[in-house]
Amino acid sequence: MARPVTLFTGQWADLGIQDLARMCSEFGYDGIELACWGDHFEVDRANAEDDYCAKKRELLDSHGLQCLAISAHLVGQAVCDIIDQRHQLILPSYVWGDGDPAGVNERAIEEMKQTARAAQKMGVSVVNGFTGSSIWHLLYSFPPVSAQMIDDGFKLFADRFNPILDVFAECGVKFALEVHPTEIAFDIHTAQRALEALDHRPEFGFNFDPSHLIWQGMDPEKFIRAFPDRIYHVHVKDAIVKLDGTSGILSSHINFGDHRRGWDFRSPGRGGVNFEEIIRALNDIDYQGPLSIEWEDSGMERCFGATEACKFTKELDFAPSGRAFDQAFEDGNA
Repeated sequence: MARPVTLFTGQWADLGIQDLARMCSEFGYDGIELACWGDHFEVDRANAEDDYCAKKRELLDSHGLQCLAISAHLVGQAVCDIIDQRHQLILPSYVWGDGDPAGVNERAIEEMKQTARAAQKMGVSVVNGFTGSSIWHLLYSFPPVSAQMIDDGFKLFADRFNPILDVFAECGVKFALEVHPTEIAFDIHTAQRALEALDHRPEFGFNFDPSHLIWQGMDPEKFIRAFPDRIYHVHVKDAIVKLDGTSGILSSHINFGDHRRGWDFRSPGRGGVNFEEIIRALNDIDYQGPLSIEWEDSGMERCFGATEACKFTKELDFAPSGRAFDQAFEDGNA
């Protein structure tokens, strides 16, 4: 049975959910991964209003759409980050408050707990998101960065996320970190260290997204095989590396969509990700969850891109074989 193909709504939050649900159905999607911003999924209302989740389900059902995950990337970013004015742009006003950094961290922690409770009410078992990181700015070790500074960053992550994950455990919901630059885990080694910092508690796993791995020089398939029991959700997203001798992999403070960048996101199937090997690896670990398209391509009209990406992903996916291809020889000689 094919895995459901869903659309992550984070990049579509300028549209109301009524219109977007209709569009997703027209694009050909099986479901929708609701972002916890815009009016797509409002955590405060989900917990305060008895009929909020039921009405959201009714809307999606009317368009033949499933909802298998919600995503709290923006608030999650503020849990471990060193807070500055950038965060005001991405946070609900009640989480930003007066902008005092310690207060923002505390309110973000509480909002993530509330997100687990809202997910339970919505009947979804996975919340995707970010963690932020207090040590991302220490990535390049000059001035020299001591091992203790990195240790402290992972300890702070554990201190702040364990109470959040306690609530996730109470609610029967898993948190799936999208391994990503600016998060506590951004590659295989830091993902392993994040698991160790949390003593491998089962509430914490990963939202696998190959686009953030390939431009760093990694083979995304290897991430799946490194964490076969921790892939709780999958994003289908592509990227391309196009170093031309003038730009570097750090992209020179040039924003997405500019041809001078050393790498950029692309619509699925139009970048450098080998999705064939990813599907085979997902089959090997028996991943049965959705393939959720996170559509980002600054050079392509998004409705065209989302429609094409849905078709691409549905044609890409296939079930594993239950037998060896040459088993017929043995069966015929039995």
